[in-house]
Amino acid sequence: MTTETSTAKPTDARALLKDLQARFDVFRNFSPLAIGIDKQVFAQLPEASKKSLRLALRSHTISTRYLKEMEKGTVRLNLDGTPAGEVTDENRQHAAEQLRERFKKQAEQRKEQAEQRKAAELEAKAEQRRQEKLTLLTEKFGRK
Repeated sequence: MTTETSTAKPTDARALLKDLQARFDVFRNFSPLAIGIDKQVFAQLPEASKKSLRLALRSHTISTRYLKEMEKGTVRLNLDGTPAGEVTDENRQHAAEQLRERFKKQAEQRKEQAEQRKAAELEAKAEQRRQEKLTLLTEKFGRK
C-alpha cells in the first residue's frame, strides 16, 4: 500500500508541475518566483494537494534552468507576471553555488565513468592477450 502511495504522489507532483507550466508563463519560462507563490497557486487551483504542490515547486526550483534564471534574474514574479520583489544578491549567489556544485558533481561522474571504461578496455585487452598466448602455447605444445 505504501508503495502505491509513494509512487502516486510524485506522479501527481509531476502532473501538477506540467499543468502549472502549461497555465502560467512564470513556470514555463522558469522565471524567479515570488516568495509565497504557493498561496497564489492555491487561489487558482484549490483542488491541488499541499504535498503535491510542495513537491512540484521543489522540483521546479531545483531545476538547472530555474537556477540559471535565478542567477541572472533581478525581479521575482507573481503568477500573472507582475513584479513581486527583487532577487537578492544572496539568492543569486545561492543559485550560482548550487549550479557550481551540480556541474562539479556531473564532471566527476563523467570522469569516473571514463576511467571505468578505460579500465574495462585495458582488462579486455589483457584477457585477449592471455587467450592469444594460450592459443600459441596450445599449438606449440599440444598433441597432434
